[in-house]
Amino acid sequence: MLFSQILGQQRAKRFLKQAMSREKIPHAYLFTGISGVGKTSTAMALATALNCQEPVDYEGCGQCLPCRQMVSGNFPDFLIIKPEGQNIRIHQIRDLNRSFSFAPALGRYRVCIIYQAETMTMEAANSFLKALEEPPPGNILILNATEPLDLLPTIVSRCQKVPFQPLMLQDMTDWLVKSRGLDQETAMALASISGGSLGLALKMCDGDFLDKRQEWLLRLMKLVGFSKEKALDVAFECAREDRKKALGIPESGEPGLRDMLSVWESWYRDLLVLKVGGPEELVINQDFSHKLKKTTESFKIDNLIDSLLAIEQSQQDLRRMRNTQLVMEHMVMSLNSLGRSG
Repeated sequence: MLFSQILGQQRAKRFLKQAMSREKIPHAYLFTGISGVGKTSTAMALATALNCQEPVDYEGCGQCLPCRQMVSGNFPDFLIIKPEGQNIRIHQIRDLNRSFSFAPALGRYRVCIIYQAETMTMEAANSFLKALEEPPPGNILILNATEPLDLLPTIVSRCQKVPFQPLMLQDMTDWLVKSRGLDQETAMALASISGGSLGLALKMCDGDFLDKRQEWLLRLMKLVGFSKEKALDVAFECAREDRKKALGIPESGEPGLRDMLSVWESWYRDLLVLKVGGPEELVINQDFSHKLKKTTESFKIDNLIDSLLAIEQSQQDLRRMRNTQLVMEHMVMSLNSLGRSG
């Protein structure tokens, strides 16, 4: 992975190249931002550039042994630590600390990415803090996290922070059209729905997300006109589908309940944007713009806000592992009531 291959993030790439030009590489970086915007790719590009034998403009040449090994995933001085299950555990950090006892095997720097660093257990975080307090030479740690607030303040204070922004809508659209052969409308819909995350857009593109999204939005549009009894059936159906997914039916990796709630949230957000007279380019579900404009007429602003709050509360409850069926019953009945009283 080279800097030139990474979409967007010009400020972050420029900052890292300037650090290399001054030959003052911090021993620890904290890359922050939503998932799928290039944090891990940029960390790989940095590792490639730092260990390249013939770098050009602080970019890996792609031809020398370290560059070729980085491409093949066999570079011995590049490590990635990922969560085991839900968390990064203390034994993983202890193994990392032991590796610091040795000099890099081939390159000038050993580069280690801590993926989803916010998932470190308290014991792992405290063990990791020791490495930050006494950084061994020739080692660079790159922590990837969504929010600095999710990490210990003592860890954050010892890292050079590099923020990553959501990607530009048009840049993502153009890339999806060119690299994935999508039509303009589909590419723009994926770019909008993913919230500036190319990684998420690619997952949606490779799966059946677009078909499921259409199904979810049609279900939501019908919900407003349903009786309470029919609305309750919708809640049962949603919970039942999610339960099947949790059991592996259908196979994991397919869109689930949280994806559906994100789509529903985007729908109400679009309705609110149009209701208050916001610019149409802010609409996420561009391919449903005609239906959105028609639906907006039947809603009050307060009801749209309350609908968004109901979905947000449900998302929080699901993250806290609350009873799925009860959560969906409460949310669906709220949306049904707010829609009928709009």
